[in-house]
Amino acid sequence: MAAKRKATPPRETAKKPVAKPAPRQTKDEAAAQRKPERSGAKLVLRDGVAVSPGVAVGKAYCIRDIFLGDETRPLDDVAALHELYRYDVAREKTALDLKSVYKKVLDQLGEQQASIFLAHEAILHDPAFTAKVRSWIVDSKQSAQAALQRLLAEYTDLFAYTTDEFLKERLADIRDVIIRLAGHLAETAEKAAADEGAAGEGEPNILVAGELVPSHVFMLGDRDITGIVTETGGRTSHAAILARSRGIPAVSGVEGILPRVQNGDVIVVDGREGHVLVNPDYETLTAYRKLQRECVNLRDRLAENRDQPAVSADGQKVQLLANISGVADAKAGAAMGASGVGLYRTEYLFLTHPDVPDEEEQYQNYVEAIAAAPNRSITIRTLDIGGDKKIAYIGDNREANPFMGWRSIRISFEHPQFFLAQIRAVLRAAAPDGKAKDVRLMFPMVTTVEEMRKIRAFVHRAERQLTERKIPYGRVPIGLMLEVPAAAVSIDMLLEEADFVSIGSNDLVQYLMAADRDNPKVSSLCEPLSPAVLQVLTHVIRTCHAACKPVTLCGEIAAVPQACVLLFGMGLRSFSMSPAFVPVVKELLKHLTAERAEAILKIVLRMRTTAQIIRFMDEQLADIAPKLTILGS
Repeated sequence: MAAKRKATPPRETAKKPVAKPAPRQTKDEAAAQRKPERSGAKLVLRDGVAVSPGVAVGKAYCIRDIFLGDETRPLDDVAALHELYRYDVAREKTALDLKSVYKKVLDQLGEQQASIFLAHEAILHDPAFTAKVRSWIVDSKQSAQAALQRLLAEYTDLFAYTTDEFLKERLADIRDVIIRLAGHLAETAEKAAADEGAAGEGEPNILVAGELVPSHVFMLGDRDITGIVTETGGRTSHAAILARSRGIPAVSGVEGILPRVQNGDVIVVDGREGHVLVNPDYETLTAYRKLQRECVNLRDRLAENRDQPAVSADGQKVQLLANISGVADAKAGAAMGASGVGLYRTEYLFLTHPDVPDEEEQYQNYVEAIAAAPNRSITIRTLDIGGDKKIAYIGDNREANPFMGWRSIRISFEHPQFFLAQIRAVLRAAAPDGKAKDVRLMFPMVTTVEEMRKIRAFVHRAERQLTERKIPYGRVPIGLMLEVPAAAVSIDMLLEEADFVSIGSNDLVQYLMAADRDNPKVSSLCEPLSPAVLQVLTHVIRTCHAACKPVTLCGEIAAVPQACVLLFGMGLRSFSMSPAFVPVVKELLKHLTAERAEAILKIVLRMRTTAQIIRFMDEQLADIAPKLTILGS
């Protein structure tokens, strides 16, 4: 374990010219020298990956495996009967879910993809499955949630050492069924809490989990979450994206934290340095509460610039857009002063949907998103699943390397009717009826010119289908999300087929560095301020400008001030980020000129190591906008 230095506000830094700084300790070097700090037996300190800046203090709320909370207390007879009733209701709702999703997947994707839900129905109605859960509720006086958790653990232990792929798939099916049951149990629990007036009361919660997936977010409802800690994941995991979109401090990759934490423990999350403290002493807690107030006060002051234009110190206009996963995020973008939506991740509509959103449901969702988007300007990305984002009825969970396998646009091509339904829904939402002002359609993980031509053929086909059905639609610009190094190398050829480019730096960095961004053991390699990444970004941005094609960067580094300085120096004038960070970048621009940014970039492009660049950019940020350093990197 590593010691935490005293939390103190950042010092004001004197102005100085652009120059190479003297070498100083990097965070990794400092971490290697830290000693475990303890003040009494209760203090637990863990280091992880800082994924969303800021500081949060609150009470732990644990998600153990797929379950919310930690229900282990024995029940009395009346409570046990009530749990039995809750389980039966959840079982009935799950059965209806499975019938509905089977029909939708059958209609849109075919029998092979739909057959998985017949297997899920068989598991749900299996007498042994139900008998065990009911027995543990009645005889062992366990809650329905605890009984399901016990059942999953039993099956997991049973299949733990099997190498049989068929049995491994059956365990995955059992897990999916239990997730559905647990989701319906969570719904009734939240309703009961709301009926009793208990929802949202008490001290803010720090969410502690092994991992955070979209279904967890759906089940959490409106719970007051002010910090997030996960055992797995990196800067661009689901947890990171959720945290950054809401401006919540978060740390991921904190191995072994969940067994050390109980519900109600006091947790400190330092999303600037990547530290997590459990039950700290009074002095440490007081220091962090003070730092938390300073972070919150700074964010509140920055949010006051929401109505001001995004303009650099030398008068250059910049487009600051919002990355969103739903309508609520679009509204947050408008509230934070974004000028539009630069990335709508439509996969979250599918990941959180109880079954399969059909064309009409998608159309209604996109209409709502357009209406909520700042200036009714939005770039909608088609379904981007695979890798760490899996849907039971699409994809192949057995791939040895899913991040570089059958995912994103590659899956869409193999399911043309499903793909066309989403394209039609977007085109319909873009109909020129006065609501949609600027709608653009973007496709993920494009690698070759052939793929771009194929995409255009699909769009033309969708337009013909709508014309034949006499359904109004709009013609939209067609763009690609640049995530694959091969696309970066051949960007000049791809620009002949694309109307615009959005750089997806999250995936681009991990593919360029050959390092899984969600694996804590190698996530340090996924550093956007590495020489290789900066060279590639400079090439792509300048090539787009030379071809007079709009280019936006919509990866998470768009919200990192140190990276923004360099991107501005490359000539980038369109950034898309989590809504909470729009005011931060707007404040940075007020103190930055193109001449200063270009001079800094020129120096950085001559540097040979990531550590050297990070040290330099930390000092430059402290000089350009010193008050932003309190938020961390």
